[in-house]
Amino acid sequence: MNFTSDNVYGATPEILGALTEAAAGAVPSYGDDPLTEKLRGAMTRVFERDVAVYPVVTGTAANALALSTLCPQHGAIVCHAEAHIAVDECGAPEFFTHGAKLVALEGEHGKLTPRAIEAALKHFQKGVVHHSQPAAISITQASEFGTVYTGAEISEIAAVAKAHGLKLHMDGARFANALVHLGVAPAEMTWKLGVDALSFGATKNGALCAEAVIFFDPADSRDFEYRRKKSGHLLSKMRFISAQLVGYLEDDRWLATATRANGLAKRLVQGLAAVPGAEIAHPVEANAIFVHLPDKTIARLRAQGARFYDWKPSENGRTLTRLVTSFATPDGDIEKFLDIARG
Repeated sequence: MNFTSDNVYGATPEILGALTEAAAGAVPSYGDDPLTEKLRGAMTRVFERDVAVYPVVTGTAANALALSTLCPQHGAIVCHAEAHIAVDECGAPEFFTHGAKLVALEGEHGKLTPRAIEAALKHFQKGVVHHSQPAAISITQASEFGTVYTGAEISEIAAVAKAHGLKLHMDGARFANALVHLGVAPAEMTWKLGVDALSFGATKNGALCAEAVIFFDPADSRDFEYRRKKSGHLLSKMRFISAQLVGYLEDDRWLATATRANGLAKRLVQGLAAVPGAEIAHPVEANAIFVHLPDKTIARLRAQGARFYDWKPSENGRTLTRLVTSFATPDGDIEKFLDIARG
Protein backbone atom coordinates (compact mmCIF):
# COMPACT_ATOMS: atom_id res chain seq x y z
CA MET A 1 0.00 0.00 0.00
CA ASN A 2 2.17 2.80 -1.27
CA PHE A 3 0.59 6.25 -1.20
CA THR A 4 3.78 8.28 -0.85
CA SER A 5 3.61 9.69 -4.38
CA ASP A 6 2.42 9.05 -7.91
CA ASN A 7 6.12 8.89 -8.79
CA VAL A 8 6.54 5.51 -7.11
CA TYR A 9 4.72 3.59 -9.84
CA GLY A 10 6.13 2.79 -13.27
CA ALA A 11 5.03 3.58 -16.81
CA THR A 12 2.04 2.42 -18.81
CA PRO A 13 2.54 -0.55 -21.17
CA GLU A 14 1.69 1.68 -24.14
CA ILE A 15 4.45 4.14 -23.32
CA LEU A 16 6.97 1.35 -22.77
CA GLY A 17 5.91 -0.06 -26.12
CA ALA A 18 6.41 3.33 -27.76
CA LEU A 19 9.96 3.40 -26.42
CA THR A 20 10.70 0.00 -27.89
CA GLU A 21 9.43 1.14 -31.29
CA ALA A 22 11.51 4.33 -31.07
CA ALA A 23 14.67 2.26 -30.57
CA ALA A 24 14.51 0.83 -34.09
CA GLY A 25 16.56 2.28 -36.92
CA ALA A 26 18.65 5.43 -37.24
CA VAL A 27 17.09 8.91 -37.13
CA PRO A 28 18.41 12.47 -36.80
CA SER A 29 19.41 13.57 -33.32
CA TYR A 30 18.79 16.60 -31.07
CA GLY A 31 15.09 16.86 -31.84
CA ASP A 32 15.22 16.73 -35.63
CA ASP A 33 13.61 13.28 -35.63
CA PRO A 34 10.13 12.37 -36.93
CA LEU A 35 8.77 11.57 -33.45
CA THR A 36 9.58 15.02 -32.10
CA GLU A 37 7.95 16.56 -35.17
CA LYS A 38 4.92 14.33 -34.57
CA LEU A 39 4.81 15.55 -30.99
CA ARG A 40 4.71 19.18 -32.16
CA GLY A 41 1.71 18.37 -34.31
CA ALA A 42 0.00 16.47 -31.50
CA MET A 43 0.45 19.33 -29.04
CA THR A 44 -0.85 21.80 -31.62
CA ARG A 45 -4.01 19.72 -31.96
CA VAL A 46 -4.39 19.22 -28.20
CA PHE A 47 -4.08 22.94 -27.46
CA GLU A 48 -5.93 24.12 -30.57
CA ARG A 49 -3.19 26.48 -31.75
CA ASP A 50 0.41 26.57 -32.88
CA VAL A 51 2.67 26.13 -29.87
CA ALA A 52 6.40 25.88 -29.27
CA VAL A 53 7.10 22.51 -27.61
CA TYR A 54 10.38 21.50 -25.95
CA PRO A 55 10.68 18.00 -24.41
CA VAL A 56 12.82 17.68 -21.26
CA VAL A 57 13.40 14.90 -18.76
CA THR A 58 12.39 16.44 -15.41
CA GLY A 59 9.78 18.79 -14.03
CA THR A 60 12.47 20.84 -12.33
CA ALA A 61 14.17 21.41 -15.68
CA ALA A 62 10.84 22.35 -17.25
CA ASN A 63 10.01 24.89 -14.54
CA ALA A 64 13.48 26.39 -14.24
CA LEU A 65 14.07 26.68 -17.98
CA ALA A 66 10.61 28.12 -18.65
CA LEU A 67 10.94 30.72 -15.91
CA SER A 68 14.49 31.66 -16.87
CA THR A 69 13.19 32.38 -20.37
CA LEU A 70 10.34 34.54 -19.06
CA CYS A 71 12.23 36.33 -16.30
CA PRO A 72 15.53 38.27 -16.44
CA GLN A 73 18.22 37.79 -13.82
CA HIS A 74 17.21 41.02 -12.09
CA GLY A 75 13.56 39.99 -12.11
CA ALA A 76 11.11 38.56 -9.58
CA ILE A 77 8.71 35.62 -9.84
CA VAL A 78 5.56 35.51 -7.71
CA CYS A 79 4.54 32.05 -6.52
CA HIS A 80 2.83 30.26 -3.64
CA ALA A 81 4.93 29.62 -0.54
CA GLU A 82 4.38 25.86 -0.94
CA ALA A 83 5.03 25.81 -4.69
CA HIS A 84 7.45 23.18 -5.95
CA ILE A 85 9.70 25.92 -7.37
CA ALA A 86 9.95 27.49 -3.90
CA VAL A 87 10.27 24.38 -1.75
CA ASP A 88 11.39 21.33 -3.72
CA GLU A 89 13.74 22.39 -6.51
CA CYS A 90 16.88 23.23 -4.54
CA GLY A 91 17.07 26.78 -5.89
CA ALA A 92 16.95 25.68 -9.55
CA PRO A 93 14.76 28.59 -10.71
CA GLU A 94 17.10 31.08 -9.04
CA PHE A 95 20.12 29.27 -10.50
CA PHE A 96 18.77 29.06 -14.06
CA THR A 97 17.64 32.70 -14.02
CA HIS A 98 21.05 33.71 -12.64
CA GLY A 99 19.58 35.22 -9.51
CA ALA A 100 15.95 36.19 -10.04
CA LYS A 101 13.99 36.57 -6.79
CA LEU A 102 11.14 34.24 -5.81
CA VAL A 103 8.35 36.11 -4.05
CA ALA A 104 6.60 33.35 -2.09
CA LEU A 105 3.07 34.16 -0.87
CA GLU A 106 0.74 32.35 1.46
CA GLY A 107 -2.66 31.33 0.15
CA GLU A 108 -5.47 29.11 1.37
CA HIS A 109 -5.40 25.51 0.13
CA GLY A 110 -2.17 26.06 -1.82
CA LYS A 111 -3.54 28.67 -4.22
CA LEU A 112 -2.59 32.26 -4.98
CA THR A 113 -5.21 35.00 -5.05
CA PRO A 114 -5.26 38.20 -7.12
CA ARG A 115 -5.47 40.25 -3.92
CA ALA A 116 -2.34 38.68 -2.46
CA ILE A 117 -0.45 39.16 -5.71
CA GLU A 118 -1.47 42.81 -5.97
CA ALA A 119 -0.39 43.41 -2.37
CA ALA A 120 3.01 41.82 -3.01
CA LEU A 121 3.60 43.81 -6.18
CA LYS A 122 3.13 47.07 -4.29
CA HIS A 123 6.47 46.44 -2.57
CA PHE A 124 8.33 46.73 -5.89
CA GLN A 125 8.89 50.05 -7.61
CA LYS A 126 8.89 49.73 -11.38
CA GLY A 127 12.00 51.12 -12.99
CA VAL A 128 13.82 51.69 -9.70
CA VAL A 129 17.28 50.16 -9.85
CA HIS A 130 17.24 49.22 -6.15
CA HIS A 131 14.30 46.84 -6.64
CA SER A 132 13.97 43.51 -8.39
CA GLN A 133 11.56 43.93 -11.28
CA PRO A 134 8.57 41.54 -11.20
CA ALA A 135 8.44 39.61 -14.46
CA ALA A 136 6.31 36.50 -13.94
CA ILE A 137 3.68 34.76 -11.86
CA SER A 138 3.82 30.97 -11.45
CA ILE A 139 0.80 28.91 -10.41
CA THR A 140 0.68 25.16 -9.83
CA GLN A 141 -2.15 23.15 -11.40
CA ALA A 142 -3.06 20.96 -9.53
CA SER A 143 -1.61 22.69 -6.47
CA GLU A 144 0.80 21.20 -3.96
CA PHE A 145 -2.20 20.52 -1.71
CA GLY A 146 -4.17 18.70 -4.39
CA THR A 147 -6.55 21.57 -5.08
CA VAL A 148 -7.36 22.90 -8.54
CA TYR A 149 -7.60 26.48 -9.77
CA THR A 150 -10.94 27.10 -11.47
CA GLY A 151 -11.05 28.77 -14.84
CA ALA A 152 -12.30 31.97 -13.22
CA GLU A 153 -9.41 31.95 -10.73
CA ILE A 154 -6.83 31.50 -13.48
CA SER A 155 -8.43 34.24 -15.55
CA GLU A 156 -8.38 36.67 -12.62
CA ILE A 157 -4.70 36.00 -11.93
CA ALA A 158 -3.94 36.38 -15.65
CA ALA A 159 -5.67 39.76 -15.59
CA VAL A 160 -3.36 40.89 -12.78
CA ALA A 161 -0.36 39.62 -14.73
CA LYS A 162 -1.41 41.48 -17.86
CA ALA A 163 -2.13 44.69 -15.95
CA HIS A 164 1.42 44.67 -14.58
CA GLY A 165 3.14 43.46 -17.75
CA LEU A 166 3.99 40.04 -16.27
CA LYS A 167 4.03 36.59 -17.86
CA LEU A 168 1.91 33.79 -16.40
CA HIS A 169 3.55 30.37 -16.02
CA MET A 170 1.71 27.19 -15.03
CA ASP A 171 3.52 24.32 -13.34
CA GLY A 172 1.49 21.41 -14.68
CA ALA A 173 3.24 18.47 -13.07
CA ARG A 174 -0.27 17.11 -12.45
CA PHE A 175 -1.86 18.96 -15.37
CA ALA A 176 -3.99 16.02 -16.49
CA ASN A 177 -5.38 15.44 -13.00
CA ALA A 178 -6.50 19.06 -12.83
CA LEU A 179 -7.91 18.94 -16.35
CA VAL A 180 -10.16 15.93 -15.80
CA HIS A 181 -11.37 17.43 -12.52
CA LEU A 182 -12.51 20.58 -14.31
CA GLY A 183 -13.80 18.65 -17.32
CA VAL A 184 -12.56 21.19 -19.85
CA ALA A 185 -10.33 21.16 -22.93
CA PRO A 186 -6.61 21.91 -22.43
CA ALA A 187 -6.93 25.24 -24.26
CA GLU A 188 -9.68 26.28 -21.86
CA MET A 189 -7.40 25.81 -18.86
CA THR A 190 -4.37 27.56 -20.35
CA TRP A 191 -3.89 30.11 -23.13
CA LYS A 192 -7.56 30.99 -23.53
CA LEU A 193 -7.42 32.18 -19.91
CA GLY A 194 -4.11 34.04 -20.29
CA VAL A 195 -1.45 31.42 -19.48
CA ASP A 196 1.75 32.17 -21.41
CA ALA A 197 3.88 29.10 -20.66
CA LEU A 198 3.21 25.62 -19.32
CA SER A 199 5.39 22.96 -17.74
CA PHE A 200 3.50 19.97 -19.10
CA GLY A 201 3.97 16.97 -16.84
CA ALA A 202 3.63 13.32 -17.85
CA THR A 203 5.99 11.44 -15.52
CA LYS A 204 3.56 11.34 -12.58
CA ASN A 205 0.77 10.10 -14.82
CA GLY A 206 2.21 7.14 -16.69
CA ALA A 207 5.38 8.21 -18.47
CA LEU A 208 8.85 6.94 -17.63
CA CYS A 209 10.60 10.33 -17.67
CA ALA A 210 8.95 12.90 -19.90
CA GLU A 211 7.96 16.53 -19.45
CA ALA A 212 7.65 19.40 -21.90
CA VAL A 213 7.87 23.16 -21.85
CA ILE A 214 5.12 24.73 -23.95
CA PHE A 215 4.99 28.38 -25.01
CA PHE A 216 1.60 29.41 -26.35
CA ASP A 217 3.14 32.31 -28.22
CA PRO A 218 6.29 30.95 -29.91
CA ALA A 219 7.78 34.46 -29.68
CA ASP A 220 7.99 33.98 -25.90
CA SER A 221 10.40 31.07 -26.36
CA ARG A 222 13.13 33.55 -27.37
CA ASP A 223 16.45 32.01 -26.30
CA PHE A 224 14.98 28.87 -24.71
CA GLU A 225 16.83 26.52 -27.03
CA TYR A 226 20.19 28.01 -26.07
CA ARG A 227 19.34 27.85 -22.37
CA ARG A 228 18.33 24.21 -22.70
CA LYS A 229 21.57 23.34 -24.46
CA LYS A 230 23.80 25.29 -22.07
CA SER A 231 22.20 23.62 -19.05
CA GLY A 232 22.70 20.10 -20.40
CA HIS A 233 19.04 19.40 -21.14
CA LEU A 234 19.20 19.08 -24.92
CA LEU A 235 19.09 15.32 -25.42
CA SER A 236 20.86 13.83 -28.41
CA LYS A 237 18.32 10.98 -28.51
CA MET A 238 15.32 13.21 -27.92
CA ARG A 239 13.10 10.78 -29.78
CA PHE A 240 12.87 8.68 -26.62
CA ILE A 241 11.27 11.56 -24.69
CA SER A 242 9.06 12.51 -27.61
CA ALA A 243 7.96 8.89 -28.03
CA GLN A 244 6.71 8.85 -24.47
CA LEU A 245 4.76 12.07 -24.90
CA VAL A 246 3.27 10.96 -28.21
CA GLY A 247 2.21 7.66 -26.63
CA TYR A 248 0.87 9.55 -23.64
CA LEU A 249 -1.42 11.71 -25.76
CA GLU A 250 -2.58 9.05 -28.23
CA ASP A 251 -6.14 7.79 -27.73
CA ASP A 252 -6.47 10.16 -24.75
CA ARG A 253 -4.47 7.78 -22.56
CA TRP A 254 -3.29 10.68 -20.43
CA LEU A 255 -6.87 11.57 -19.54
CA ALA A 256 -7.77 7.95 -18.79
CA THR A 257 -4.84 7.48 -16.39
CA ALA A 258 -5.57 10.78 -14.63
CA THR A 259 -9.25 9.91 -14.35
CA ARG A 260 -8.40 6.64 -12.65
CA ALA A 261 -5.97 8.27 -10.21
CA ASN A 262 -8.52 10.94 -9.30
CA GLY A 263 -11.25 8.34 -8.92
CA LEU A 264 -9.17 6.31 -6.49
CA ALA A 265 -8.53 9.44 -4.44
CA LYS A 266 -12.27 10.07 -4.22
CA ARG A 267 -12.85 6.50 -3.03
CA LEU A 268 -10.15 6.90 -0.43
CA VAL A 269 -11.45 10.20 0.91
CA GLN A 270 -15.00 8.86 1.07
CA GLY A 271 -13.78 5.91 3.12
CA LEU A 272 -11.75 8.14 5.43
CA ALA A 273 -15.00 9.76 6.55
CA ALA A 274 -15.64 6.59 8.57
CA VAL A 275 -12.18 6.52 10.20
CA PRO A 276 -12.29 7.74 13.82
CA GLY A 277 -10.34 10.97 14.27
CA ALA A 278 -9.66 11.51 10.56
CA GLU A 279 -10.09 15.06 9.28
CA ILE A 280 -9.54 16.17 5.68
CA ALA A 281 -7.39 19.33 5.58
CA HIS A 282 -7.92 20.51 1.98
CA PRO A 283 -10.54 19.92 -0.71
CA VAL A 284 -9.70 16.76 -2.64
CA GLU A 285 -9.87 17.78 -6.30
CA ALA A 286 -7.10 15.77 -7.96
CA ASN A 287 -5.19 12.71 -6.73
CA ALA A 288 -3.71 13.97 -3.44
CA ILE A 289 -5.33 13.80 -0.01
CA PHE A 290 -4.15 15.72 3.03
CA VAL A 291 -5.68 14.23 6.13
CA HIS A 292 -5.10 14.58 9.87
CA LEU A 293 -4.88 11.08 11.35
CA PRO A 294 -4.48 9.95 14.97
CA ASP A 295 -0.91 8.88 15.63
CA LYS A 296 -2.17 5.49 16.85
CA THR A 297 -3.91 4.96 13.52
CA ILE A 298 -0.76 5.95 11.64
CA ALA A 299 1.32 3.49 13.64
CA ARG A 300 -1.16 0.70 12.96
CA LEU A 301 -1.19 1.44 9.22
CA ARG A 302 2.58 1.49 8.94
CA ALA A 303 2.95 -1.67 10.97
CA GLN A 304 0.83 -3.42 8.34
CA GLY A 305 2.72 -2.08 5.35
CA ALA A 306 1.11 1.26 4.42
CA ARG A 307 3.48 3.94 3.13
CA PHE A 308 2.70 7.68 3.05
CA TYR A 309 4.24 10.99 4.09
CA ASP A 310 3.89 12.86 7.34
CA TRP A 311 3.42 16.44 6.13
CA LYS A 312 3.80 18.17 9.49
CA PRO A 313 5.03 17.10 12.92
CA SER A 314 2.58 15.44 15.30
CA GLU A 315 0.43 17.80 17.34
CA ASN A 316 -2.02 16.82 20.08
CA GLY A 317 -1.84 13.17 19.10
CA ARG A 318 -2.58 13.72 15.40
CA THR A 319 -0.40 14.21 12.33
CA LEU A 320 -1.15 15.82 8.99
CA THR A 321 -0.38 13.19 6.35
CA ARG A 322 -0.37 13.12 2.56
CA LEU A 323 -1.78 10.25 0.53
CA VAL A 324 -1.34 10.22 -3.26
CA THR A 325 -3.07 7.82 -5.63
CA SER A 326 -1.68 6.80 -9.02
CA PHE A 327 -2.97 5.47 -12.31
CA ALA A 328 -1.42 2.16 -11.21
CA THR A 329 -2.49 2.03 -7.56
CA PRO A 330 -4.13 -1.39 -7.08
CA ASP A 331 -7.85 -1.18 -6.35
CA GLY A 332 -7.44 -3.53 -3.42
CA ASP A 333 -5.00 -1.19 -1.69
CA ILE A 334 -7.76 1.37 -1.11
CA GLU A 335 -10.00 -1.00 0.83
CA LYS A 336 -7.10 -2.62 2.65
CA PHE A 337 -5.84 0.78 3.82
CA LEU A 338 -9.32 1.81 4.97
CA ASP A 339 -9.95 -1.48 6.77
CA ILE A 340 -6.74 -1.06 8.77
CA ALA A 341 -7.43 2.62 9.45
CA ARG A 342 -10.92 1.87 10.76
CA GLY A 343 -9.35 -0.58 13.21
